[in-house]
Amino acid sequence: MRILLVADIHANWPALQALQDPFDVCLCLGDLVEYGLEPVPCIDWVRRRANYAVRGNHDHGLAQAVPVNGRTGFKYLTHVTRTVTQQLLSEEDRRFLSALPLTKMVTIEEARYLLVHATPRDPLDEYAPADIEFWTRRLEGVEADVVCVGHTHQPYVINVGEKLVINPGSLGQPRDGDPRGSYALIDDNRVELKRLEYPIEETVRVIQESRLPDQAKEMLSEVYRLGKSIPKLDNRQPEPIQAKAQSA
Repeated sequence: MRILLVADIHANWPALQALQDPFDVCLCLGDLVEYGLEPVPCIDWVRRRANYAVRGNHDHGLAQAVPVNGRTGFKYLTHVTRTVTQQLLSEEDRRFLSALPLTKMVTIEEARYLLVHATPRDPLDEYAPADIEFWTRRLEGVEADVVCVGHTHQPYVINVGEKLVINPGSLGQPRDGDPRGSYALIDDNRVELKRLEYPIEETVRVIQESRLPDQAKEMLSEVYRLGKSIPKLDNRQPEPIQAKAQSA
């Protein structure tokens, strides 16, 4: 049984298209949308190919039209890409994101898997490092053999008592210094964290040809090319999203 774990696709269709590993079961750990600008094929892929999926904070924020007021860093990028993404999705796409559960418990080959985007205590937003002491507290009372999480964009596998915590990292926007897409495969009870070469410049091209502000284009291109977080904006006011040109 080959189990594929993917998380934090973030509308990066070239990265998702490049994923060709065969699998029997796919577990998707949320954040299908935002940052990247090709959400529709990514949502469709998850709808068709993921056996089980949970909702990420970006899925929730977009589907519920949660306003983002951040003016620096990834909060700023969430704001500007949410505005564009809302115009790309159909009502059916939004309903799909809204209907994703916050957590999901599934049994695969007699092992109990808990799927959650962030942590069992805070399914959407808590940042969970690869720290045994942190996870020991978070897993008190959790009846699962394997806990699968995303959100941090940092891949890791750690043993916490008799439980196993797996974070496959981000397929669509790695931030650990390696720009290749990150995911995990469980094969015959062995976990492998894997990296995926994909056409990064195709993702960058879509960003550069969009109507995002120039600052956002530069920041996102740097993240994709370097595979790491970005510095905060300087003291300049972030540029507004440009309106579409109107015909005379």
